[in-house]
Order: sequence, then C-alpha cells, then structure tokens
Amino acid sequence: MKELLRDYSKKKEEIKNRLKDFEDSYKKDDKHVFSELCFCILTPQAEAVECDKAIKELKANGLLFNGRPKAISPYIKAARFLNKKAEFIVNARELFKKNGCFSIKDCIDQKDVFKTREWLVGNVKGIGYKEASHFLRNIGFGKDIAILDVHILKNLKNHGVIKKIPKSLTKREYLNIENKLREFCKKINIPMDELDLLFWSRETGFIFK
Repeated sequence: MKELLRDYSKKKEEIKNRLKDFEDSYKKDDKHVFSELCFCILTPQAEAVECDKAIKELKANGLLFNGRPKAISPYIKAARFLNKKAEFIVNARELFKKNGCFSIKDCIDQKDVFKTREWLVGNVKGIGYKEASHFLRNIGFGKDIAILDVHILKNLKNHGVIKKIPKSLTKREYLNIENKLREFCKKINIPMDELDLLFWSRETGFIFK
C-alpha cells in the first residue's frame, strides 16, 4: 500500500492534468465525443494506443462519420473481431445522427452518470459496462464509476480488494466489484478516476486513456 501511495504522489499532477484533458474534451463538438465512444468500442482485448491511432485515421479520412463497415474494417486491424466492431461503429453513428448532424451529447445526463451508463449499455451495440464507463471517464464523467478491465482487476486482486479475477462479469458482479473499489478509494483517499489511471500506468508504464 505504501508503494502505491508513493507512486500516486509522484504521478498525481500528471494524472490530474490528464483528467482535465478529459473534461475539456466534452466541451468539443459532438463528433469528437462520438469518436471517443468509437475508441471505447474498439478497445476490448486490444491495444489502446493502436485503437486511438485507428480512430484518428478514420476521422482524418472521413470514414468514421461516413464510411460503411467494409470501408472501416481495414483501418481497425488492431481490434479483435474487426468486422463486427466496424458494424458497431456504423450502428452507433446512425443512432446519434439526426438531420445529418451528430447529437450524442443529448443522450448524456451530466447530473446522473449511472443513468447515462445504463442507457449506453442498453442502446449502443458493442458497449457493455466497462466500455460505457471508459467512454464516460474519457469525456470527464468518471469520478464515481469503475473501468474494470484486466489491468484494474489484476491490481484489485493484488491489493486484496477482490479474492480472484472473475472469468466474466455479469451486471451484478460488475457493480459489486465497483462498490468494493469505491470503498477502497475512500480508504486510501484516491479518487476512482485517478486510481484507474494510476493502475493503468503501473501496468503499461505511461498514462493514456
């Protein structure tokens, strides 16, 4: 625990600056917010940095906002099940498109992140609790939600928050572990979104998203 707190002390300023970047990203247009959602669609079982590169390339060539699945899939080779995820991107785009414009912000309740997460999980194909939480954190609404990916679960086990890493996460199990993480954060006095970036950096060597 002492090592974790020392590491947090060293990285605290960088972590807070990164979270400020996430908050600022929501102030950008709906297309930017939508691109963050697409990034989170790609990331399961894939390298986040490569997925980010793919999204940037798709934005640059216009395919993220206009391309069909067959045109998108060659650019997302970093993602597993790339053809299916290309379909998820197009499905999400159509969901948020109104009169030729993206209106994803209309679906985000800034006062109730949990309500928004439930809506995303229930309406956006390819988005589960982890991906919805990841997306919301990346646009500045992650203070009280957990992104339970393999890096986080591994660290939670190492710190005794959970006894074992579950093979799969049902909604009930996800929320149960999230509550345990919330209590752990209160105990060590590190906000959830900051601890997520700290754990991620300890596994990868850098702070990303």
